[in-house]
Amino acid sequence: MTHGSLIETAELLEDENPSIRALASEEYETLLKTYNNILGETFPLLLVPSSKTNNLSALFEIKPGVGGSEASLFLADLLRMYIRFAHIRGWSSKLLAKEEREGGGMKNAILEIIGEGVYDLLRWESGVHRVQRVPATESGGRVHTSTVQVVVLPTSNGSDFHNDSDKLYDEKDVKIEVMRARGAGGQHVNKTESAVRLTHIPTGIAVSMQDERSQHTNKARAFQVLKARLLDRKLQADITERRETRRNLVKSADRSEKIRTYHFVQVKNPTFLFIFNWLT
Repeated sequence: MTHGSLIETAELLEDENPSIRALASEEYETLLKTYNNILGETFPLLLVPSSKTNNLSALFEIKPGVGGSEASLFLADLLRMYIRFAHIRGWSSKLLAKEEREGGGMKNAILEIIGEGVYDLLRWESGVHRVQRVPATESGGRVHTSTVQVVVLPTSNGSDFHNDSDKLYDEKDVKIEVMRARGAGGQHVNKTESAVRLTHIPTGIAVSMQDERSQHTNKARAFQVLKARLLDRKLQADITERRETRRNLVKSADRSEKIRTYHFVQVKNPTFLFIFNWLT
């Protein structure tokens, strides 16, 4: 967040609309707490020399939370936002998996963003993102609240950390299952075993992939996601051992942690440009 976000929210506390004032009051308390946390704890950590994670890229696992179809639509909005932000920063992005929802939106998505410093900058996006807006299907003009869960995982992708990530698991500890893909896809889905599920036995971490027609491609992408999850697990353990205070600041996959609220009330043509300013 920025100091400007705090000021803008404070101005909404005097809005003529009671519902907007109520939303602003709730958001102001959250922003103030986050702002004080940044000044008192996060900011001093920026003075610490860069860690071995500064060359890592990132995998985004995005899933809808509460809000039904509106949450699925918001998921698609967030996905486009991250892809566009990556383009603006000169990073490359690749959509590894997605499951679209009938009627619009998405049930889930896995996005890879490749570039130097991606993980260090965007790992703070892990958590719950909330949107408050009037859905297109809402005839009464009422504001609805929906959430999306974002998990940002590190991926070595040829960086200096690559050798460490190769030692994250033994092949004998990974159970590989192949099966027929489910969902749309015609005869190919019904006749070929292209879907792959990996299970890392020691940790119980499981990854399924079925987006591609090729079993080989699905298997390779599943291993990529598995390695990212195991690398994230290792990094979190290292952080815990090195510094207790830093452990409390690094985001995990905790779904209860709200990262940001996106207000669309009073905005005729909303965009995500303000998020780009927050991230840069």
